[in-house]
Amino acid sequence: MTNQAITPLPTEPNALAMAGQAANGFAAQSAFIDYRDRKAKNTLRRQDNDLALFAQYLRAAGLQVGDFAQDPQAWCGISWGLVEGFARWQLQQGYAVASVNVRLATVKGYARLALKAGGLDQTEYAMITTVKGYSHKESKRVDEQRNVTEVPIRKGAKKSTPVSIDSEQASALIAQPETPQGRRDALLMCLLLEHGLRVGEVAGLAVTDFDLKAGTLTFYRPKVDKTQTHALTPRTLKAAQAYFKHDVPESGNLWRASASKGNGRQAKGTLTRQGMTDRGLTKRVNFLGNAVGLVGLSAHDCRHYWATQAARNNTPIDRLQDAGGWNSPAMPLRYVETAKIANEGVNLG
Repeated sequence: MTNQAITPLPTEPNALAMAGQAANGFAAQSAFIDYRDRKAKNTLRRQDNDLALFAQYLRAAGLQVGDFAQDPQAWCGISWGLVEGFARWQLQQGYAVASVNVRLATVKGYARLALKAGGLDQTEYAMITTVKGYSHKESKRVDEQRNVTEVPIRKGAKKSTPVSIDSEQASALIAQPETPQGRRDALLMCLLLEHGLRVGEVAGLAVTDFDLKAGTLTFYRPKVDKTQTHALTPRTLKAAQAYFKHDVPESGNLWRASASKGNGRQAKGTLTRQGMTDRGLTKRVNFLGNAVGLVGLSAHDCRHYWATQAARNNTPIDRLQDAGGWNSPAMPLRYVETAKIANEGVNLG
């Protein structure tokens, strides 16, 4: 056996290693920016509110804090004990358990970014990941205990249960008067009730997204980064044809705002050239819901109705998942309303 000379390892870093370290440094500096550039405005707004409450909790404990949403160095010194204390503090303040869980997820998500950016060490981050939210059973026990100790539970802006819509009420929401405003509202409610679109997806629609000859709508779902085509239901196609014939410009945003009398009240049935945001559409749905006795109706309630109707008419779960723009089959099941008779529709052959 011949002896072979062993080449010693270089003591100086080679070009590849140096380039790798430089790339790591650049990626670390841009970790927060890259993450936030990929998120929708509504998601960022919610996350910023979550992190602002986290900062409020720390300030209440006498600690000085930085910008958790933008600055990796703000996370230096954040420990798993502080994060776990944040969860307990929220419960003491009366926040809903579901809100506590969401805020914990936000804090842990940004802690992961801080780890990548060098603002948090690996050991502390590993401990932060062990801080868990509350399961459904645990949340019930927590609320029972808070009732015993008379801690008021905040309901928050989000409803604990959706407004239930029956088929007659859905028809009433779609049956709007033959005015520019009414034709707009009819198409809006069709897209929400018969296609299950999210309000942000509806707000982003352009005139050119509709092919009335083919009877289709092609639109973008920013939440799941998908472009999909829906065949319009007969009522939706009819509503679209009426709105396009009388009220829609040739291009641009689909929605036109209601005209005002100048005193803050809407002029009867007329529209302006101004577009509508998702908040404006949400307010309109709430107004139309009140008119048919559905107090507190939101666009998201209509998505629950659509999923429930589809499921009860034997739509396979994979088709419901795809049509609703969900990434997993578990999500549409959360939208299906529980039947009053638990075994209704169960077929034993």
